[in-house]
Amino acid sequence: MLDFSQAPFLVIWETTQACDLACRHCRASAVPDRHSGELSTAEARRMLDQVKAFGDPLLVFTGGDPLKRADLFDLLSYSVSIGLRTTVTPSATPLLTPVAVERFRDCGVSRMAVSLDGPDAQSHDGFRGVAGSFDCTIEALRAARRVGLETQINTTVSRFSMDKLARIAQVAGDEGATLWSVFFLVVTGRAQLDDDLTAEEYEQVFEFLYETSLRAPFQIKTTEAQHYRRYVAQRRKSARGLLPINDGKGFMFVSHTGEIFPSGFLEVSAGNVRRNTLQEAYRGSALFQVLRDPDSFAGKCGGCEYRNLCGGSRSRAYALTGDYAGSDPRCVYEPPSLAKSPQAPAA
Repeated sequence: MLDFSQAPFLVIWETTQACDLACRHCRASAVPDRHSGELSTAEARRMLDQVKAFGDPLLVFTGGDPLKRADLFDLLSYSVSIGLRTTVTPSATPLLTPVAVERFRDCGVSRMAVSLDGPDAQSHDGFRGVAGSFDCTIEALRAARRVGLETQINTTVSRFSMDKLARIAQVAGDEGATLWSVFFLVVTGRAQLDDDLTAEEYEQVFEFLYETSLRAPFQIKTTEAQHYRRYVAQRRKSARGLLPINDGKGFMFVSHTGEIFPSGFLEVSAGNVRRNTLQEAYRGSALFQVLRDPDSFAGKCGGCEYRNLCGGSRSRAYALTGDYAGSDPRCVYEPPSLAKSPQAPAA
């Protein structure tokens, strides 16, 4: 078992918050122009060296839109050159040309991820806020296939997309995606509470994802749905093969200005790469240590027998309750250990 007390499995770097889309759920509330306080090329290289010092984590270049940075390809090449497994998540805009896709491949990027939140132009472009985004997404997937670059499709589960998931999965299969990464909404950035599903609807989506995983030509992973692991373990009668990753536990996020967060959806800082090393923040900060200790969680998450496997979304707990150690409000599961004992009959 990986020791998540010492190193993350996954590190996300928000290269910039600049993006030319206007997505209705955007965690970063992205804007068209780059921020003057973004990490410089030299600072980014030093940060990448620190990621590598953890050992062999997976590194994701995300945004905003990474293609808004002029030094993106240089930094991708540097990341690969120091031995990091490197992926990139560009936005589907005119910057994402077939030439850009080929350059990703040439840099040694192991996978390109693009977002797909509707199975057709009308639904996807309506969600992303810019006409032509769907066509750009499909062309990027096909360009990647032509040059032999592995692809991933990211989809946000919300009130908008819930009834379209089966058709989105069909597109993912048709376009040759290796992985379908399904993000469950956290009410941050532009996301609104009314966009989220109920806890019962989460279970319905879990059932769909599990059944789809049994026959799909791609793998399925979830983000901010830690309780999907509980669902899978219940269905399989085994937790074998399920990594107990959570915000701050096997996972860390570096913002465009260098802030070190447990997750992009949990913007509570444990330091800044301009003052602290990633190792100091991940291993030594009180924030990350609490997040790695499910016995410290409140409510049913703290008393649940799946707390080490699942632990609930710390980001969602914080977004909806203000307490990152609280219970995940979008979980229906009631731990037997916390079930109320029946009242004794009156004498």
